[in-house]
Amino acid sequence: MSCSAGSSCPSFPSHKPRRSRRSRGCWDTLDTDSQSLSALGHFQTLPLEIFHMVLKYLSVKDISTLSMVSKSLGQQLIHYISTSAGTRRLLLQDFHNLELPGRREGASILEHYKSLGLLLKRCTLLLPTRDRLKFVHKVLSEVSCFKLSGCASPLHCLGLKCYGVFLQILTAGWDELECHRVFNFLWELSSLARKVQTVVSSRAGSARKLELRIRLYCRRVLLNHWIHRSDSAFWLTRILKPWPIVNQARLLYIIFGPVSSLDGHVVWQKMIEGPTDESSLKGLAEAIKLLYDTEAREWTADDVISLVDELSVVPQEWLMENNARLLLLSGNNICFTFLASKAVNGRAVELARLMVFMALVCEKDLYCMDWVVKMMQKVCRVFSTPWERNNFLQCLENTFAHMLMDMLQAVLAGGHDEEDNTFLNLFHLVNAQANFHKEILFLAMRSSPNTT
Repeated sequence: MSCSAGSSCPSFPSHKPRRSRRSRGCWDTLDTDSQSLSALGHFQTLPLEIFHMVLKYLSVKDISTLSMVSKSLGQQLIHYISTSAGTRRLLLQDFHNLELPGRREGASILEHYKSLGLLLKRCTLLLPTRDRLKFVHKVLSEVSCFKLSGCASPLHCLGLKCYGVFLQILTAGWDELECHRVFNFLWELSSLARKVQTVVSSRAGSARKLELRIRLYCRRVLLNHWIHRSDSAFWLTRILKPWPIVNQARLLYIIFGPVSSLDGHVVWQKMIEGPTDESSLKGLAEAIKLLYDTEAREWTADDVISLVDELSVVPQEWLMENNARLLLLSGNNICFTFLASKAVNGRAVELARLMVFMALVCEKDLYCMDWVVKMMQKVCRVFSTPWERNNFLQCLENTFAHMLMDMLQAVLAGGHDEEDNTFLNLFHLVNAQANFHKEILFLAMRSSPNTT
C-alpha cells in the first residue's frame, strides 16, 4: 500500500550499515587494492601467517610454479622470500655435505639451488634486470660461502657450485646485454678486477691462496654449468678480454692450468721442469678450443694463436714437448694455424723442433703417426717457394739427428738415478723417428705409379 502525499511514512536511517572491522588476514597490510586481492583467489581469505605455514609444505619447485599463477601472488612470494622465515627455509647452507638431511634420497643441495634459481627467476620476471639483481643479492648476501673469499675451506665447499647453478638457471634465456650486466654486477660485487690484478701482476705463486680462490670462483660460478658452448665462450671472454694478452695468458693458466692434488694450488713449474701428461693440459686445451670456435665472436684466429704463444712462456718458457702436447690436444685447426704462422714468419727451425716433438708425443701417447705426416704436408703447402720448403725439411731432419745424438750422449755419460728417464726418452725418440719415416715411405709409395 502506497503512502499519500500528506501522510507520514516511517523513516529509515540514511547511513550505510557499519562494516565489520574484524581482520580477514594480513594481506591488507601488503596490498589494499581490491583488484590485486582478487587475483589471489582463495589465498586472500587466509591470514599471511597461515599462508606462510602452507608454503612450508610445498617444495621449492612447487613454490616456483605457484609464483606463475598471478602477479599478486608472485609479489606475496617475493615478500615471503625476504622474510627471515623464508630465508631460513630457502637458503640451505650445508655446503660441506653432499646430501641434505631430511630430504628425499638422492636430492642434493645443488638440485635445491637449481630450484631456487627457477623460483627467483619466475618471481622477478616482470622486474628490470638491475632490480632483479639487487633483489637476488639482497636475498643471497647472508650466505658467506657464495663470496669469493667467504669460505675458510673453499676447495671442499659446495657453496660456489651452488651459486653457479643458481645463476645459470636464473639467467638462462637472457639476452647478451642482460648477461653483460650480470657479469659487471658480479665483477664489482666480488672485487674480482682488483684481485685478478694482484695475481697477474705479482710473481707466479706468491699469492697462492688468492690464485686458488679466483680459480674456484671463475670455474664454479661463471664457467662450469653452461650447457651450450656459446654461453661458456661468452663468460670466458668476459673474464679475459679486459686484460692485455700477457695477463690473459697468466689468468688462463690460473683458471685452467695444472694444480696440486694435495692442496689444489696452481703448479707453476709443471710445464718447465719436465714432460707432463694429458690431464695437466686438458683444461687449457679445452679453453683454447672454446675461444677458437665460431661461437666466440670476439676472438680472431690471430688472437687465439697469440694467446697460445704467450701461454707457452708462463711463467717461463715451457719444454717443447709440453708445447707439442698442448697443440695436439687443441685439435687440428688450432694446431695447423699455429704451425702455419711459424712457417709464414720464417721460423723454420722452431717449426721443425715442434714437428719433431709432435712426433715424439704421438709415439709416447699412442697417437697415429700418419697424423703428424699429414700435418707436415699441409704446412709444406704454406711455404711460398720450394727453397723455403726444402729448408724446413732439412731443419726437420737435422733436429731429429741432433736430438738423438744429445740423448745418446746423455745415456753414455751414465750416472743416472732411478727416476731419470733419459734412456726411455731415447727409446721413444728412436721409435718416433722410425715410425715417422715409415709413414712418409708409405705415402710416397702410394703416390708413385705402380711398377711391375
